[in-house]
Amino acid sequence: MTSPVLTVGFDLDMTLIDSRPGIRATYLALAERTGTYIDADLVVTRLGPPPETELAHWYPAEQVAAVADVYRSLYPEHGVTGATALPGAREAIAAVQAAGGRAIVVTAKHQPNAKLQVEYLRLGPDAVIGDLWAERKAVALREHGARVYVGDHVGDVRGAHAAGALSVAVPTGPIGAEELRAAGADVVLTDLTEFPAWLSAHLGDQDRP
Repeated sequence: MTSPVLTVGFDLDMTLIDSRPGIRATYLALAERTGTYIDADLVVTRLGPPPETELAHWYPAEQVAAVADVYRSLYPEHGVTGATALPGAREAIAAVQAAGGRAIVVTAKHQPNAKLQVEYLRLGPDAVIGDLWAERKAVALREHGARVYVGDHVGDVRGAHAAGALSVAVPTGPIGAEELRAAGADVVLTDLTEFPAWLSAHLGDQDRP
């Protein structure tokens, strides 16, 4: 696959969007559907991995896969409208595109739900790839020729490095800046409002002999 000069990947939950209200509502709906107690306020403090990881805290191992399917089926109704774009999210995507590049979303969220979420919030990326977590994100990043991957979790740092991409981290999720640095993030920004200026400087550095 031929890639453009610049492709930047972005994580979705807690990088581009604050999905906590919608995810909380979906877990509450799941608890009601299954009759199993879930502390949804606790759940939203540890977002990042796919729901199977979280559901293992609340359901027997043999039920987790099936319950995860129920969760994903509930998300369009309960989760999509509860999310908001984080500050700088749209501008970060637009900055990549204004530089002649492609902005792609690579997320652990179920791909159909990720696409619904991105469309609802009108984020405007060039592609959305879901159902990939941590090092597995490298599959999509390599396929699209991404040179940079932006995320909020140590799993995103690992995914970037597995793809040979620069890891840009934002501590807008459950992981603090120092932990992201310790995990090997190449760049740590305060949030995505700093991304356009960083990208401009980064591309300028690459153009220098």
